[in-house]
Amino acid sequence: MNYNELVENLLERPYWVIDFLPMQVPQGARGQFFAIEQYYLTEPRHERLCRQFADVLLKLNCYHDLTVNHGGDDWVKNPEPETLVAWLNEALQHGHLCALIDEGDSLITASGGDLCMTLYNPSPDLLSLVKQLATAAGLFLWQPKDGNNC
Repeated sequence: MNYNELVENLLERPYWVIDFLPMQVPQGARGQFFAIEQYYLTEPRHERLCRQFADVLLKLNCYHDLTVNHGGDDWVKNPEPETLVAWLNEALQHGHLCALIDEGDSLITASGGDLCMTLYNPSPDLLSLVKQLATAAGLFLWQPKDGNNC
């Protein structure tokens, strides 16, 4: 199976954002989004956010297979929990992580410098589960209105 091709196709599908904010910040909002974003990108707040995202992925992996790439060409099916968390932390600092769900039905991505993860092409059941997991972790799940994520 060509995972990279599968990822490219999934990136064109509908997506939802797993975020620390409950909805997309509109263009021209009066608040100070960029200052708040920088605040959450520093420790210890960034580490806490990484733990919240890890909770979602680990619990999701109780219900679904995850085939994960954290850079390079290697894909690992259902990596050990400690390994998955380490890869996610690395990705959220300065890398990228892709997790195919159930052999590529759906995809979750995380990237350095972002304060969110993105869920592509979820089934209604998967969307419901991820929403519950995100809520339990203190996060939100929303769909962008203008095609921009995070």
